[in-house]
Amino acid sequence: MAEVAIPFNEHALKLDVCRSCQFLWFDPHEFEQLPEKPPEPNSDEDLPQKAREQMAIAEAHSIGERARGDDFGDEPPDEAWKWFPALLGMPVEHEVHPLRSWPWATWALIAVAVLVAVFTHDQIGSVAQEFGMIPAQVGRYGGITFLTSFFLHGGVMHLIGNMYFLLIFGDNVEDHLGKWKYLLLLFVATVVGDCIHILGEPRSMIPAIGASGGISGIIVYYALQFPKARLGFVVRILYMFRWIYIPAWFALVCWLLLQSFGVYQQLAGFSNVSALAHLGGASVGLAAWYFWGRTEADVSSHRA
Repeated sequence: MAEVAIPFNEHALKLDVCRSCQFLWFDPHEFEQLPEKPPEPNSDEDLPQKAREQMAIAEAHSIGERARGDDFGDEPPDEAWKWFPALLGMPVEHEVHPLRSWPWATWALIAVAVLVAVFTHDQIGSVAQEFGMIPAQVGRYGGITFLTSFFLHGGVMHLIGNMYFLLIFGDNVEDHLGKWKYLLLLFVATVVGDCIHILGEPRSMIPAIGASGGISGIIVYYALQFPKARLGFVVRILYMFRWIYIPAWFALVCWLLLQSFGVYQQLAGFSNVSALAHLGGASVGLAAWYFWGRTEADVSSHRA
């Protein structure tokens, strides 16, 4: 509660104002002291300095809220291309903060993965068997399969999905961390994700391929460092498609719940997707954010 003096002619009436709801509170007989039609001030200069400051802060806050909209709003994005990934069930960034530098490390990783897919698309089965990470043969080629499996994908949609997530989340994380810390995060998340997968299925001869373990670390770091970033999804309601927007922290909670259920499906033999690798990579993203992130300035200024 704050006390504000409102000038009326030569007198000033002191009223209590709630800071959160902006309501006025009148003590007994204060309301009767108000004139029926108070004179309008010629300008804001007639108000006390503290009152002018409060009005300016309230106006700035109102403008910001109108510009941003509701976290759970339903307005479609301005960019038409965002409909394509959204209709495939993938999130899109609604408000993109300009990057400080070109994310060449992210684009380089995507380029390598695409080139590998182009040259191996007609023989991916034999290539995956040779260079994929096989839990029962973890020491093959001196352990290099931990790295080579990152760039192998089982099909076009597998490749598109992983590279899309790496692009929309990786560029912001790379911009925040710098390329070397970013690459270290991605590498360690990949290795730890594979190790957790091995612990869950130590005798498996099925090769594990794909970049999702490392990307999981990027996703967690992004959501923790930029929790108010708004992600858009398209949902179908009968014959209509509607956009919904959720903050990154809420999307992370939903994603973790899905991965936890995925672990059950994986261990029960109902799924060939390694949710264990995802959670292993996610743990590295959490650790990286604990040591490298948590700066309030970046959280407030990077509305990705």
